[in-house]
Amino acid sequence: MRYYRLPGSKQRPSSDSLVVIDDGGDAYDLTAASDDLGSFTELARTANASDRSIDAIARDRIPDADRLETGDLDGDALLPVVADEVWAAGVTYRISEQAREAESGKPEVYIDVYDSERPELFLKATPSRTVGPNDSIGIRGDSEWDVPEPELGVVLHRGEVVGYTVGNDVSSRSIEGENPLYLPQAKVYDRCCAIGPCVATEDAVEDPHDLSMSLTIERDGDVVFEDATSTGEMATTCENLVEYLGRHNDLPETVVLLTGTALVPPETFTLAEGDRVTIDIDHIGRLVNDTVVV
Repeated sequence: MRYYRLPGSKQRPSSDSLVVIDDGGDAYDLTAASDDLGSFTELARTANASDRSIDAIARDRIPDADRLETGDLDGDALLPVVADEVWAAGVTYRISEQAREAESGKPEVYIDVYDSERPELFLKATPSRTVGPNDSIGIRGDSEWDVPEPELGVVLHRGEVVGYTVGNDVSSRSIEGENPLYLPQAKVYDRCCAIGPCVATEDAVEDPHDLSMSLTIERDGDVVFEDATSTGEMATTCENLVEYLGRHNDLPETVVLLTGTALVPPETFTLAEGDRVTIDIDHIGRLVNDTVVV
């Protein structure tokens, strides 16, 4: 099942709604069934407290929920889950390792990570730096080379995997390329991360290592970059990344872990203000954002 956060309805204009798309493709407003189900985190708390799955709780409340027209939920969606922290993994695909070697004056550090058991993990964003669908991602005003990084996101609640989402780890390649120690400045800044359009549970995704993923970048109405890949190209597993993230690390209640990118625009390309970035991942949905300079 897939879970969206949508703007308030006519019945509750001041309250956002948690909406579920069930196995048959029908949409239901779970918040109309219970004010205690106002967000994905609240749904996860309820499931955790009752030792049941998120989908089981949702199915129980669907008979009391308002049925909605499905329409373009991806286009109407808000940030689906407010993660206390967003983390990211790097060099998890061969092309990512090659791209970061090319941008850096110290390529050996990326070769070492790609060939090592321990993954590269870093804190990517806080809630204030994370945007949802149809909002603007940011590129730094002091950067000359900026790219989107489409990634499968793993959603964790109290350390356990509860679903998947689409993520965009927007990055300054010029800043990181100058020196790997500048990674936090290349990765963490205003509007540096986008997540959405929904959270899809494990039943909906089935195999996170067999999902098609595509990236399209438009400028002034023209497609300036387009490519596709599969999460099957990942050199590690989501389970391994989650396990390392939790090592000696007391995670907050809700975390999103981005799992790395395999869609890297060429060295001749950089994002510009006004660009429209679209990321599609099979079984999850479409994340669309425009671009601003911050």
